[in-house]
Amino acid sequence: MHRPIAIATALTLCLVGCSPALNWRSVPLESAGITVLLPCKPDHATRPVDLGGRPADLAMVGCEADGATFAVSHMVVEDPSQAGAVLAQWRAAVLARMQAPAAGDAEAGAVAFVPAGALALPQSVRLQAQGRGSDGGAVTAQAVWFARMEGRQARLYHAVVYTAAPRMAVADTFFAGLALP
Repeated sequence: MHRPIAIATALTLCLVGCSPALNWRSVPLESAGITVLLPCKPDHATRPVDLGGRPADLAMVGCEADGATFAVSHMVVEDPSQAGAVLAQWRAAVLARMQAPAAGDAEAGAVAFVPAGALALPQSVRLQAQGRGSDGGAVTAQAVWFARMEGRQARLYHAVVYTAAPRMAVADTFFAGLALP
């Protein structure tokens, strides 16, 4: 008798990531060498950033749907031997910007995230952190950082879903849709 209830519950949880409010589509980012799965039409922007004395042009795509913000950012690092260090600095900057309490605790829960074609770096991770959004309200970030070689340089990536409360199925769908050529 309990088995049908368990099956129905499991199916409901699986469908949460595919709700009608999330119209998933494959979006190739040719200049970044990646295809992403987004639930909405993305906006594009580029801005200069400084990560630990390393100036770079940070390109971003992102959109908002069903109470969540989805974003993918990328940048080039000329010296591939610095890719891991820059990923770590980038992660620290994101966690600091969202005022994640005990950022070390969030990083302690990090798990490896190395999509096919990415560099197997210890800093290529997926984590979840609680913090504050730009409006001061509580926010959950489910995020990944990874890198790949691009000629003689490395391209670094960061993808994130910001929501009021954790939405694992949505984040799982988003991260599974990150595809390197």
